[in-house]
Amino acid sequence: MIGSRTVDRSRLTVPRDLPDWLISHGRHWITTDEIAAALAIPVEQVPPIVARLRRAGRLFSPIRGGYVPIPAEYRSWQVVPASHFIDPMMRHLDHDYYVGYLSAAEVHGAAHQRPQVFQVITDARLIDRTFDRVRIEFTTSAKTATRPTTAVNTPTGTMNVSIPETTVLDLIARPAHGGGLSNIATIIGEFLGDGLLDISRLASLAKDYPAAVPQRTGWMLEQVAEEVGAEVDLAPLAEVAHARLKPTPLAAAGRQAGPFNDRWNILVNTDVESDL
Repeated sequence: MIGSRTVDRSRLTVPRDLPDWLISHGRHWITTDEIAAALAIPVEQVPPIVARLRRAGRLFSPIRGGYVPIPAEYRSWQVVPASHFIDPMMRHLDHDYYVGYLSAAEVHGAAHQRPQVFQVITDARLIDRTFDRVRIEFTTSAKTATRPTTAVNTPTGTMNVSIPETTVLDLIARPAHGGGLSNIATIIGEFLGDGLLDISRLASLAKDYPAAVPQRTGWMLEQVAEEVGAEVDLAPLAEVAHARLKPTPLAAAGRQAGPFNDRWNILVNTDVESDL
């Protein structure tokens, strides 16, 4: 068996046929043990077989013991896009995860430029991985399993992606992962323009973030909404923002000086210019 499927060995007689056989059967992930079962060989005979297939650019291994068959259109890369294997890889590692930050914004159509890395938030401490032109950046969060996500279709299945509200809060919480506040403002403008943000839901989710996050998010939403001419009721978020009495600098690492915004209890200590 491979997963829950019976192996049709009549069509898989030699190791070199394995990648094409997997693809033709809609399989885009396989483990060492499953390869041994598919080829009816001992597990110890698998490593030299996969080594030859990897050198030929027909099989790719993002983690030890896990392999991805490479379709013909990606064999010059000798790898496939991260979206093609992130879900089975994380399930194989048994870690909660979701695609976040700029990568999530791109999935939702709100990124002006393709992110240079594929950003994944997980409950585990994983090192970043680089496979030629494919780079995966992991961020650890103990809240991974509780953040709302959506299952997004990929060419090989589905992957978990943060919903727009989670994406905005994550970006505000860690602006370095979003290219800075100005770039995040651009993303917020795209979300607002497309009607993708539910402010009541965002306010509810914001309660589970550090107190400074709803303050900064409220200020950003107010500024961007005015810029793009979007009418949004920010009252639910304002209630959450005023749970913190101490003023919050807009840029955490910025100077402790600048105009004070009373509604959001924000010290505006940096300039934010969206590309809208």
